[in-house]
Amino acid sequence: MSERLSDYHGKRDFGRTREPRGRQSATGAAPRFVVQIHDARTMHFDFRLQVGEVLKSWSVPKGPSDVPKDKRLAVPTEDHPLEYEDFEGVIPAGEYGGGTVIVWDRGSYEPLSHDRQGRPVDFAESLEHGHATFRLHGTKLRGQYALTRFREDNWLLVKTAEGRARGHGTPDPRRARSVRTGRTLAQVAAEEN
Repeated sequence: MSERLSDYHGKRDFGRTREPRGRQSATGAAPRFVVQIHDARTMHFDFRLQVGEVLKSWSVPKGPSDVPKDKRLAVPTEDHPLEYEDFEGVIPAGEYGGGTVIVWDRGSYEPLSHDRQGRPVDFAESLEHGHATFRLHGTKLRGQYALTRFREDNWLLVKTAEGRARGHGTPDPRRARSVRTGRTLAQVAAEEN
């Protein structure tokens, strides 16, 4: 078990949940991202960026927006294993995060963070310093975004005004469909209960 996943493992009973345990796996050429809709105690989106051998994760209550300058609160959660990118299903009631999860969007991303002299900065380091920029290459989300820490450990997720924006905002999570299976939250819940 990776030390970076100790919080993740400590919150789950893998005898009850089908969530992935995590294992060492090849990271591939381009880092990955995933946005999952999670109908738990409160409905929210989980935004995850691959950083090394884990998915750094934030809970985004209103979901990411493709409208430039829309500011979305992003609250950090524990690192998740890379295999979580494909997780879709029902986390049993009584388990941490109990509820239904679908993969709303996924793809690769391109780190864009630079220092004051314009030199590229290690992406993990830019997150540690509280500001990271990146370009998403997803099915639904495309373009340049930034994550900026403010007040303790809260972050803002913002699409920057680069290129032409679609400007659709955030979808209705109850009507949204998985990019993996085409199912809605209700369909996943009905099929797995």
